[in-house]
Amino acid sequence: MKGVRWSLWVLAAFAALLGLFALQLSRPKNDTVESAMIGQPMPQFALPPAIEQRPGLSSADLADGTPHLVNVFASWCVPCAAEAPQLAELERRGAPIVAVAVRDRPEDLAAFFNRYGNPFSRIGADNVRTVQLLIGSSGVPETFVVDGKGVIRHQHIGEIRPEDVPDLLARLRDAKR
Repeated sequence: MKGVRWSLWVLAAFAALLGLFALQLSRPKNDTVESAMIGQPMPQFALPPAIEQRPGLSSADLADGTPHLVNVFASWCVPCAAEAPQLAELERRGAPIVAVAVRDRPEDLAAFFNRYGNPFSRIGADNVRTVQLLIGSSGVPETFVVDGKGVIRHQHIGEIRPEDVPDLLARLRDAKR
């Protein structure tokens, strides 16, 4: 009789574990890490230029009354290359875009821009990821909508795809209010 009760407990525990696994498999996975900085002012920073042809980037540049897209990227990032046409489209449609270049070298950035174009009016060199971490970016690429007062309004995690362009333009327009 004791052996039967013990077997029932083992069977019940196994069924419960199976049920827990089934429940976890039925839920969609969310592996994005959203910034806690949404709705907060951009932290104070001043990054030197990442390349000679463009000025660096500071928090003051983002509080000039004009909303901006802030793209966190790197020349060594494959998805960053994939989003280049969408950044060019955003620039073509009037979006002011600045960049934070993460752990990159000027010569690698120059090669990247020669191949994919350069939609950025300013590019700050974030060689030790200080600004990337301050704004709550967990990887590259990520794009932030920053209003004219320097407040972070939206975070787009991952590469910008063609279907994301209208949403980013709308969020940029909303940031003007």
